[in-house]
Amino acid sequence: MGSGSVLGFDFGLKRIGVAVGTLELKLAHPLETIAIETTDARFARIGKLIEEWQPALAVVGIPHRGDDSAHEFAPTCLRFAQRLKGRFGLNVALVDESYSSAAASSTLNESGIRGRRQKSVLDQVAAQHILQHYFDEPDHAHHYLA
Repeated sequence: MGSGSVLGFDFGLKRIGVAVGTLELKLAHPLETIAIETTDARFARIGKLIEEWQPALAVVGIPHRGDDSAHEFAPTCLRFAQRLKGRFGLNVALVDESYSSAAASSTLNESGIRGRRQKSVLDQVAAQHILQHYFDEPDHAHHYLA
């Protein structure tokens, strides 16, 4: 996988954060927060993003506990990753996203965006952290759904 765009996802039950970057530059940027409730509408929006960006890869954050044991939300995130692969034929990498929301909040605080003002962008900045983690340490991807 040498070139092309990559979409990063911070999956949540209420919102999905999305980030974008390229394999050439290895820089992640927040893209959007999908705050749609129905699964079909969420995947329709994701389909539009895939159509627009034509990604070579999707990176999905999977939560882990500090002791490396499985997090109770991990199977839900894995199911989302499998749906990305199944519906869109994407190669999918899974990376640890345990601290992405805290890192995103810290980044936003440093930018002067605090408290409730973070809600609309927090998930996409968390997705940016997930994707950047993949770019910085691709060998630490837990698994590829290829």
